[in-house]
Amino acid sequence: MKTLHIEMGRHRLGGTMQVYYLMRGLRERGVPAVLVCARGGDLHQLAARDGLNLRAVDFAGDVDLRFVWRLAAILRAERPDIIHIHSRRGADTLGLIAAKITGIGKVILSRRVDDPVKPGWLTQLRYVKLPDRVVTVSKGIARVLEAAGVPASCIRQVYSAIDFRAYQSALDVTAARARLDLPPGVPVLVVIAQLIPRKGHRFLLQALPAVLAQHPGTRVLFVGEGAEEAALRAEVARGGLEACVRFLGYRNDIGDILRACDVLVHPATMEGFANVAMQAMASGIPVVSSAVGGMPESVRDGVTGLLVPPCDPPALAAALLRLLDDPALRARLGEQGRRIVEQEFNTDAMIEGNLRVYRELLAD
Repeated sequence: MKTLHIEMGRHRLGGTMQVYYLMRGLRERGVPAVLVCARGGDLHQLAARDGLNLRAVDFAGDVDLRFVWRLAAILRAERPDIIHIHSRRGADTLGLIAAKITGIGKVILSRRVDDPVKPGWLTQLRYVKLPDRVVTVSKGIARVLEAAGVPASCIRQVYSAIDFRAYQSALDVTAARARLDLPPGVPVLVVIAQLIPRKGHRFLLQALPAVLAQHPGTRVLFVGEGAEEAALRAEVARGGLEACVRFLGYRNDIGDILRACDVLVHPATMEGFANVAMQAMASGIPVVSSAVGGMPESVRDGVTGLLVPPCDPPALAAALLRLLDDPALRARLGEQGRRIVEQEFNTDAMIEGNLRVYRELLAD
C-alpha cells in the first residue's frame, strides 16, 4: 500500500497537525506515504525536520488552477494506491480534479468542519462522485453530510487526535503563571482559537461582567490571531475590560499556557471537532463549550466539562461560575478529561482508523 496525502494549509493549526501525526504514524508502521504540502509553510518545515517523504509545491491559494497540473504530475510520478485529500476549500476541489484527471488510486476526502452543506448536484459531485470515501472527524459532521443527501455508505468517521503528552506541561501552576505575568490565586480563563466570528469570543466578553461580579480578579487570555482582533479589542475597551483580558497572539507553548489556566472556554457558534478541547483535557483542565457540531463528542457534559447553548452569554456565565465556585468539580472533570483523551483520542487510534478505511478501499 502506498499513500499520498494532500494538505495545503500553511499554518500549524488542528488540521495540518493531524496530517503530520498521520504521516509519522504511517512511517512507523512501514506504510509508504508521500506528503504534498505548500512550500515554506509550517507543515513543510515540520515534515522536513522529521525527514518525512514530501513534495513541497508552490501554492498561490484556493483559486490556483495551476496546482491541478502540478499535482497531476506528482500523482503520475508517485502512482499511489490511496490519495487522501486533507485540505479544505479550493485545495480539496483542485485535488479531486487532479485525481480524476489521472485516474490513479482510490480517493479519500477528509472533512473537518460542520458548515452547512446544500443538497444538489455539486454536493453529489464533491462528496459522492469524485471521492471513493469521505472521512469525517466527528459524527456531527457526518450528520451534516447525510442531511445534504450524501449516503451513509460513502462516509467513514475517524476522530481527530492529539499528541497528548505535548500538552502535559512539566511546569507547576505557579511557574506557568509567572511566565505569563499572571497573579497567583486568581481564576484564569483561556480561549485558544482563531480570532474569527464563528469562534464566539464576543459571547465570552458579554458573559464576563457576570463572572467578574463574583470573581473580580478573573483574567481572560485570548490565544490566536485573526481578522476579528481589532473588533474584539474595541469591544474590550468599550466594556472597560482591559485589565482582565489579554491578547497573546499565536503561540507554540500551548501546554504551558494551559497549565496556568483553570478553564478552557470554547463559545463557538459552529465547530466540527475542536482539537483545542482535547488539548485542554490532556492538560487536566475542564472545558466549557457551546453544544455545537461534534463538540459534545469530546466535551461530555458533566464528565469532561460543561456544555451550553451557542450564542447564550447568560448560560455561558452560569457554567463558568459553577466551575469557578467549585474547585473539586474542576479537578474531577479535568482528571476525567485527561483519562478520556489518553484512551480514546490518541494518535494511534486516529492512524489505525484511517488505515481501516485505506484497507477497506483496497479490498474493494
